[in-house]
Amino acid sequence: MSELEHGAPGASDDGERVGTAETALRGARRRRVDGGAYGLPPGASNPLLTRVGPGTPCGEFMRRYWQPVGVSSMVGTTPKKVRVLGEDLVLFRDRRGRAGLLHARCCHRGTTLYYGRVEDEGIRCCYHGWLFDVRGQCLEQPCEPGGGLRRHKVRQPWYPVQERYGLVFAYMGPLDRMPALPRYDTLEQLGPGEFLEQDTMSFYTGGPMEVDSCAPFNWLQNFENVMDSYHVLILHSRFTGIQFRKEFDIMPKVEWSLLDHGVAARSLRPLPDGGVFDRITQVLLPNIRIVPSIQLTRGQGREVAWLVPIDDTHHRSYGVARVSEPGLYTSRSRHADHNGKMWGEMNEEEHQRFPDDYEAQLGQGEITFHNEEHLATSDKGVILLRKLLTQEVRRVAAGGDPAGFTQDESRSVVRVRAGNFLPDRPD
Repeated sequence: MSELEHGAPGASDDGERVGTAETALRGARRRRVDGGAYGLPPGASNPLLTRVGPGTPCGEFMRRYWQPVGVSSMVGTTPKKVRVLGEDLVLFRDRRGRAGLLHARCCHRGTTLYYGRVEDEGIRCCYHGWLFDVRGQCLEQPCEPGGGLRRHKVRQPWYPVQERYGLVFAYMGPLDRMPALPRYDTLEQLGPGEFLEQDTMSFYTGGPMEVDSCAPFNWLQNFENVMDSYHVLILHSRFTGIQFRKEFDIMPKVEWSLLDHGVAARSLRPLPDGGVFDRITQVLLPNIRIVPSIQLTRGQGREVAWLVPIDDTHHRSYGVARVSEPGLYTSRSRHADHNGKMWGEMNEEEHQRFPDDYEAQLGQGEITFHNEEHLATSDKGVILLRKLLTQEVRRVAAGGDPAGFTQDESRSVVRVRAGNFLPDRPD
């Protein structure tokens, strides 16, 4: 409550004083029709779609899908800290090659397994030597008689993991509702000389993929950006100068539609030679973005990326793409050129002069104030996505399975609709 609603510090709590304060507040809000900031109501976010911790509606929704938690090539016998959906975990690979994801706090006395030692069968706690396998089963308690005669009654909290496309995926929901790990047709159909390359959100730090980087704002702000089709024209072309290609500096006609278990945006741009640049971007539930190449590689999109909430105010991106040369996906050159510099090379003044998606989304705050928005016709894609998310979050809260759910491996292949479809002519 504001100071005005309480009355001035030290004031009496009699009804007359409180009533006067409430009247003044209502009057201040009425006067805001003139555009003054005085009396602006407190900012408020939509907790249904932004809070992701255990027990929250969106958190439970997110836990019903597989989430990437690491890059396979970077998971070894040195434990890695992983924070995802508000939980602190450790990710490691035992010396038999199996990946494991356990809660960080040892179930014995609570120290972190981050300082544990990885062995053939699992990870051993540094404090009292309890040994846990990748499914959390306690294999040894060296300070107990017989190595722990009751060790089978103790289990370290754990999550199932699978590896695909060079990523480690975790399922953090109820085990009886564990879905099949999806496959994506664009990542399954490798052409001659093609292979898969992985990346994390290292673009935001300007460093290599090994740099542990994240975005310090809510995941939804990044996810909605994919359906905010007109920002491509303004932010990436006219405000900063053309960051990508000249074709993006054309006012598009945009159509949004529900597609599979997500939303698609189809942007049609008339080209000077009479052709039409047809571009489709796509999001899939719960947090998958499929954006075609900004270099206008023709045909189906080659990249699939997940925007994984770390907690309510941080998220990390994991992506996989089909490439024909090493570094095509992870190279900084795949990102926008800002006045001759890459994003990570710019100083603060240059970030002000040449803002990108990061600056725009970070500028919304850690969690944007939804009650202060004034949505317009160009926001139809954002509105459609929020309605779909709200529907599915509530479906899970009511005990149902979310959109796209299947436990049948044969039905788990997802068709990627996104892509760049240009007239067949030389660039």
